[in-house]
Amino acid sequence: MQASPGPPFAMTSPRQSVATLTRLDVARRRLVDGIEPVAPRELPLAEALGCIAAENPPAGAWPPRHLATVDGWALRSADIVGASTYSPVPLPAAPVWVETGSPLPEGCDCVLELDRVVQLGPMFQAVSEAAPGNGVRRAGEDVSAAAPIVLPGRRIGARDLALAHTLGREQLTVRRPRVHILDVGAHDGRAITASMIAEIARSDGAEIVVSVADARETEAIGNAIDARQSCDLLLTVGGTGVGRTDTAIIAVAARGEVVAHGLALRPGRTVALGRIEKIPVIAVPGAPADAMAVWLTVVEPLLRYLSGAGARPRRALPLARKIASTVGVAEIVMLARNDAGWMPLAIGDIPLEHLARADAWLCVPDDSEGYAAGTQVEAQWFSDRE
Repeated sequence: MQASPGPPFAMTSPRQSVATLTRLDVARRRLVDGIEPVAPRELPLAEALGCIAAENPPAGAWPPRHLATVDGWALRSADIVGASTYSPVPLPAAPVWVETGSPLPEGCDCVLELDRVVQLGPMFQAVSEAAPGNGVRRAGEDVSAAAPIVLPGRRIGARDLALAHTLGREQLTVRRPRVHILDVGAHDGRAITASMIAEIARSDGAEIVVSVADARETEAIGNAIDARQSCDLLLTVGGTGVGRTDTAIIAVAARGEVVAHGLALRPGRTVALGRIEKIPVIAVPGAPADAMAVWLTVVEPLLRYLSGAGARPRRALPLARKIASTVGVAEIVMLARNDAGWMPLAIGDIPLEHLARADAWLCVPDDSEGYAAGTQVEAQWFSDRE
């Protein structure tokens, strides 16, 4: 892969023009070129919560046998056809009493309540008939023998764990990327950005390690990169400013390659993408709004690809107010859902208040001037489910 054309990254002008910025879609293609999803691994159920499921073999039918759903007599429905109080049917053998949840004896397919079977000396008579399955949860009714515990690509939730526990599974197979976050910006009061990224990544099912560079200098950042733990994705936070403050970019370039520095993205313009050996590296800006824009457009799609997850759900609704955008730059819009559809909260420069209150977000492509009020736009929810 070749780095984007233009001046060397260490000498980029502090006021980059749109012409020198790499398009978002081009940069993302360069970053993922040759990257594969992480290998599946097994985790205990408690640790698998929130991770993305890989292929899990079926655990078998549940229940494995017919179970009683009421207290009563376990019988064969064929033996009591036509039985009534006026025409009792003698039973060929003494019936077996079962409690709710008990497995039925072999050959039985229904349960009659207590007063539906009458004993006359050693003989038993049924005074009511029953259809097959009456008072019974059939074998395989809850889970078929071929059904997976959880579908591949799905985020494992509490209901999936309940099913796994019921089926006797102690582990689930998942794809869980290891993400190392190197906080470069902590020394100028922006540690909150690295913490925000770490918590979001953890909620997305990644295994997170956070470390801090001893100083905001190229050598210190490089030493911290060299000391990083084994990971599938390396994120540096801070030190991406164009010109004098791009220390993180210089440190990455000395150990691998920078495939793009400066994206046609607002906010988040100073992000850089690179590789160290086969590990993708994303240098995330230190400002929270810029970092969030980079997370939504670059980091999260890559993380979901590494874990085998599909894209978050989208919803098309009309815009309650117009959106004006700059041609040549992809701009991020925060949206709130209301009765009129999508209400734009902020575009480009995103206050933290709007970032916290948004229900969904939209990326206006770099070849668009925006959208008129009433236009149907497909926005992406922040959560996995609407």
